[in-house]
Amino acid sequence: MIILNEDKESPFHWLQSINNQNLSFIVINPFEIFSDYDILLPQTAINKLKIEKEEDINIYTIVVIPTDMKKMTTNLLGPIVINTKERLGKQVILDDERYTTKHFIFNQDSKVGGE
Repeated sequence: MIILNEDKESPFHWLQSINNQNLSFIVINPFEIFSDYDILLPQTAINKLKIEKEEDINIYTIVVIPTDMKKMTTNLLGPIVINTKERLGKQVILDDERYTTKHFIFNQDSKVGGE
């Protein structure tokens, strides 16, 4: 997988498979949209991704864009963590009740019910 962003002004990026051109996800850096987003990575994820320094990682969340773009959501509970130094990445499921799999992007104070 690689991260693509042709429009440097846009917060949206593509997480693109290098093995399958038809497999990609729209992702964002959640810290750019949610100023209060704060996560604690589990030690198992830190070990698996060989993370030594915070500066070596990038964090993205997957975006879902429905027909009504005002209802666009992102998965803050399952960020994608990439160790850029080691070229390793994985989706990490957080143990944090503040976040769900569906947070509205345009209305940052609300969540989609039940998830």
